Amino acid sequence: MDRLERAIIDGSRVQLTRRGTEYVVIPRQIKSNGPIETVVGVTSTGDELSFNLPDLEQFVVLE
Repeated sequence: MDRLERAIIDGSRVQLTRRGTEYVVIPRQIKSNGPIETVVGVTSTGDELSFNLPDLEQFVVLE
């Protein structure tokens, strides 16, 4: 979680895996929707995507 928060501060790209599909986004914020936290990121095409943390299989901060 610390690495994800650091990626938001640094503007680093993050590779997220959800249901076997990989996404590369620049995370912008972490929202708290009750007990579920959601990562909001922007793709290279400018699309905004949201990912619930419990739904993620893994994430890797790309350097």
